[in-house]
Amino acid sequence: SRPLYVEHILLCPFSNSSRPKIVGRREIQSEDKRKGYFQDLLNKSEKALYDTFPSTYGELYSQNVKLFKDLYSELRRYYRGSNINLEEALNEFWTRLLERLFKLMNPQYHITDEYLDCMGKHSEQHKPFGEVPRDLKLKATRAFIAVRSYVQGLSVGSDVVRKVSQVSLSHECTRAIMKLVYCPYCRGMSSVKPCNNYCHNVMKGCLANQADLDTEWRNLIDSMLLVADRFDGPSNVDTVIGTIHTRIAEAISNMQENRESITAKVFQGCGNPKISTKASSGEDKKRRGKAVTDDKSSGLGLEKLVSDAKGKLRDIKDYWVALPSTLCNEKITSGSVNEDKCWNGMAKGRYLPEVMGDGLANQINNPEVEVDITKPDMTIRQQIMQLKIMTNRLRNAYNGNDVDFQDASDDISGSGSGDGCPDEVCGKRLSKNPSTRQPEVHAIPNQSGRGVNGASSKFLPSSFLIFLSVAVIATQYLRR
Repeated sequence: SRPLYVEHILLCPFSNSSRPKIVGRREIQSEDKRKGYFQDLLNKSEKALYDTFPSTYGELYSQNVKLFKDLYSELRRYYRGSNINLEEALNEFWTRLLERLFKLMNPQYHITDEYLDCMGKHSEQHKPFGEVPRDLKLKATRAFIAVRSYVQGLSVGSDVVRKVSQVSLSHECTRAIMKLVYCPYCRGMSSVKPCNNYCHNVMKGCLANQADLDTEWRNLIDSMLLVADRFDGPSNVDTVIGTIHTRIAEAISNMQENRESITAKVFQGCGNPKISTKASSGEDKKRRGKAVTDDKSSGLGLEKLVSDAKGKLRDIKDYWVALPSTLCNEKITSGSVNEDKCWNGMAKGRYLPEVMGDGLANQINNPEVEVDITKPDMTIRQQIMQLKIMTNRLRNAYNGNDVDFQDASDDISGSGSGDGCPDEVCGKRLSKNPSTRQPEVHAIPNQSGRGVNGASSKFLPSSFLIFLSVAVIATQYLRR
């Protein structure tokens, strides 16, 4: 028979079908609203700039459309995970904007590239745009770092769940599940449910390696909750990202209003440029003023979105160690009230062995599933390392430090179905022969920082849908 996988523990043993259920399209569309929220903020800010700047700044805007487009393109690429230095991108934008504005404001002069370089070196001292560039750089970098690390945390979490759910179960685990679920039917006790503690020992043995994810999984969740707190306060993500266009307008207006003093300072530091023979009167035709924009963010409110996200994160904090209890609930087992009238693996009666602890090391004496505690599953060990790496990135992001970005690697899937209840399983305790089946090893996420083509790209930015996929599938069955 084909091997069982961890995903089948949540599907096959307690259902009439061995096929994993596909998550509904409606749920996917609902989650798309979440993962596109920050992208939507950026898009609306860009659209507001294109809608208001032409009528407000005229030639100043029309001659520099590409400059503004390039800025939003860089911000979008950074958010999506490209290897871009955000501070350098913003500095480059302000430098180029200063050069263009200075030329437009002084058309009577011949401004050379060398002169512009000199002007750029004194820009920090002259502050032609006021405090806007410094303030926006500080708030935007913190906001974008928090957002994209948070989104990557969701992506890594979903990737871990997906890969771990594809780990093949050992032969001993498969036999134990068959015995737990089907042997009562073989004995003519179809109405007798498994004993609760019996079910727990089987699941704790089968999910021993998965339970070892608990520590780093909790660290990841705690770090994501910390980063989510950065979405509020002075660097409110909703405000910072959604009003970039208004800050640019503020900077341009500041330079226009202080044109004479700024020009004088530049001339004092770099000398008087030569008079241009092609001077025009275009300056008199240029418009001045502040762009009137709507600063109100639309769509789902960030506060509600973050609150909802935090609630879901807290709900799955103990996900891995809670799986045995989730699966062995009173709908599946006899519960604690019928301990003398349940299937104990041999007959109808009380289950006497004690319940094992969580994790691989605690399964050394598991009476239901023989577990080799000296051979941890390598796929799960790799995912533990990925959780550690992502947690470190999130903590750096919380402190305002930029973090490397990586895409999830291509998904490797597996499926299969189990046999019926064989005589050798139902008739006696599980054999203690060591299993020769080796776990499947899957590739860890790409470390190069470059994107991976294929379906995996859909996980950037990720959403809670995939992150909670296994839990959703289990819940869907248990509610039936």
